[in-house]
Amino acid sequence: MSEFTAEGGHGAVPTEGVPSGVEPKQRSVWPLYEVFVRGKRGLNHVHVGSLHAADDDMALHHARDLYTRRNEGVSIWVVRANDITASSPDEKDPFFAPSGDKVYRHPTFYSIPEGIPHI
Repeated sequence: MSEFTAEGGHGAVPTEGVPSGVEPKQRSVWPLYEVFVRGKRGLNHVHVGSLHAADDDMALHHARDLYTRRNEGVSIWVVRANDITASSPDEKDPFFAPSGDKVYRHPTFYSIPEGIPHI
């Protein structure tokens, strides 16, 4: 009896004896990439998901195929997950506290002329 899997969203397909060109052990060591897409009407790139790829070019092509199938985006960023450094949610109060006493940094003290978009 063959093994079946629904990997890739194609329903149950036989996986036993089907050549894929990539050995499963090799695929598991591919680095993890985080994918960010900027929509047609958006101003910012938004995190849309993650994927594994052998290199940066493969990650970019797979991100395009996976996350912009319906023309949702105009720009894609792929970043290796191990290259991202982030603050810890547990440290949010002490980490962001220094900016709380600098009220002059808040935009409430500045008047923005009409007709200036996206500020």
